Amino acid sequence: MSADDARAFWVAKPGHGEIRPAVLQPPGPGQVRVRTRYSGVSRGTESLVFRGEVPPAQYEAMRAPHQEGDFPGPVKYGYLNVGTVEEGPGELLGKTVFCLYPHQTVYVTDAADVVGVPVDVPAKRAVLAGTVETAVNALWDAAPLVGDRITVLGAGMVGCCVAALAARFPGVDVQVVDVDASRAAIVEGLGARFASPQNADGGRDLVFRASATAAGLNRALELLATEGTVIELSWYGDREVAVGLGGRFHSGRLSIRSSQVGLVSPARRSSRGYGDRLALALDLLRDPAYDSLLTGESAFGQLPEVLASLSAGERPGLCHLITYGE
Repeated sequence: MSADDARAFWVAKPGHGEIRPAVLQPPGPGQVRVRTRYSGVSRGTESLVFRGEVPPAQYEAMRAPHQEGDFPGPVKYGYLNVGTVEEGPGELLGKTVFCLYPHQTVYVTDAADVVGVPVDVPAKRAVLAGTVETAVNALWDAAPLVGDRITVLGAGMVGCCVAALAARFPGVDVQVVDVDASRAAIVEGLGARFASPQNADGGRDLVFRASATAAGLNRALELLATEGTVIELSWYGDREVAVGLGGRFHSGRLSIRSSQVGLVSPARRSSRGYGDRLALALDLLRDPAYDSLLTGESAFGQLPEVLASLSAGERPGLCHLITYGE
């Protein structure tokens, strides 16, 4: 396939995706042309985009770095892309790189937009870099301490990545809570314990919320110890959420804080940039435990059907990998 045959996945309108030709310009000074090897579907956010559930007030805030078009559609959206540099600066030529680029066979972008994948990180696993980056930011926001009791509500891509990082802290007990018991083995492989919502431990210092349900947010507050904190990672799109702030919310001095990857956490903003955070995420992906999060695989041409089934909840799993002819 030549650059002239470049194709991209678009959400043509809510609930309908299609593959479209992509017009590429030759790379200019300081740019690279990258041939995609793999991309990953960020299930939660991309399903909301596919269904057309981005609130109008959030259209600008929720734009992906290399998005084309506008919500609710037509829009080219996505941000987990791993490919090989075919043309560009000598130090990058032939290198495997990660970029926050949508699902597209070949693309041209600024060299500063790509980050080299460590040679001991498989290209497939590297598609998780954007999700691990979200988890890194959440840990910077939460600032867990040695010996903390931590719960992660939601064993999706983000929740599992948060659990994997939190479990590395000395003396920390990490419990992941989800309604899907089939994810217990994945959670335990990441170094955490698994529980159903009904059997979750209470008295937790930190609860990370990553399941985008109102019931989950209220359950998170119930699980906190006095002066504990909920770190809210979920994005609810255009849904309104009722939160019970009676009971022990005030008497227990509980807190709810939002964590969102669009900005580097204030805890590290003066010393780390976006590139530093992404490079750290790729370095952390040397751990083969993350391979368990890659739970499905489809060819690029199947993306319209894949996004439709994912957004309808018909296809189980965590990160769905998209392949590009290897």
